[in-house]
Amino acid sequence: MRSLFFRSIFLISLGSFLWISCGSKEQATPPPQQISVVQALQKDVPIYREFIGEVYGEKDIPIRARVEGFLEGIHFDEGSDVKEGQLLYTIDPRPFEADVNAQQSLVAEAKTMMIKAKSDLDRYKPLAELNAVSKSDLDAAQAEYDASVSSLEAAKANLRSTQIQLGYTKIYSPINGIIGITKARVGDFVGKDPNPVILNTVSETSNVKVRFYITETDYLYLSREYIEKMSLKAEGEPDPEREPNIELILSDGSVYEEKGTVDFIDRSIDASTGSMLIQANFPNPKLILRPGLYAKVKVIARNIKDAILIPQRCIMELQGLHSVYVVNDSNIVESRQITTGPTIGDYWLIEEGLKANEKVVIDALQKVRPDMEIIPEVIEFESKTNLQ
Repeated sequence: MRSLFFRSIFLISLGSFLWISCGSKEQATPPPQQISVVQALQKDVPIYREFIGEVYGEKDIPIRARVEGFLEGIHFDEGSDVKEGQLLYTIDPRPFEADVNAQQSLVAEAKTMMIKAKSDLDRYKPLAELNAVSKSDLDAAQAEYDASVSSLEAAKANLRSTQIQLGYTKIYSPINGIIGITKARVGDFVGKDPNPVILNTVSETSNVKVRFYITETDYLYLSREYIEKMSLKAEGEPDPEREPNIELILSDGSVYEEKGTVDFIDRSIDASTGSMLIQANFPNPKLILRPGLYAKVKVIARNIKDAILIPQRCIMELQGLHSVYVVNDSNIVESRQITTGPTIGDYWLIEEGLKANEKVVIDALQKVRPDMEIIPEVIEFESKTNLQ
């Protein structure tokens, strides 16, 4: 009886202890935490690619000395606007004037010889009709006259050549544009190495060309996208390739205010570099762009319809795999693996794993764990990316 009494006391005490312990655990369970979440966006998103380009003038005309000689005069202000036909340089003309004078003397001499030969021929013709001179004498007179005519024409051609050479001693601007710094000074001997052959360059910059290179892979990708756009283009719509849709990002990070269009695609891939030359045309009404500038060319590669986007801060990466914490309708946290696409500013495009408006944990990634119950607080992500 006594042992049965003590056993009953022990069981009652153990039950009381277990009841108190369970009650304590229930009281120690913390309430759900309030965690910030964002909703996955769904919208059409353009995908861009960037390339490094160099600016060229609409026309960049090198000014060359076409004859050899000493530079005698510079008739422009460096870095200024020049007009077509404006005198830029003069080369010492005296050697060329001497050549012109010499050729003029030879022309006069040839003309005198022709006149004499013509006179002899005219005298022989009536005598030949009377058989007063032989037929061979008449033929000789005719041949001498014909030779004198040819000699005169050759002398005139040589005179024109020397006059052209004399004209090259004055160098004029071929176009309206901006002229750069001169590569030769008064007194320099120009026209052949080692002295500068190109004296200057005049650039027309009301429009500019931007040349950049794309890889073979980029070319194939963009070509397929263009073909797809053309297949979807309705009748009467403009050619997508001719629409101004290329942006220029300048070296200070600013976006150039005018958009450009592609106006040249090289015929082939450069086998040595595996790249292709592309040229785009940009209006330059304020003359901000100058030849030689480097800038990033931003090209729309494609438009993705109904793309899913979330802030980059929501994504965790481990050994090349990406995942996020998603809050379900019961406010339970789930870990979900996703497939990411390209980044767009401070967003990441999600190709697989998320649907529109699903709630994703942001910033509090260290505070949550799978199967944890939370109180989601939907916040508006303050993005610096314009997704318009």
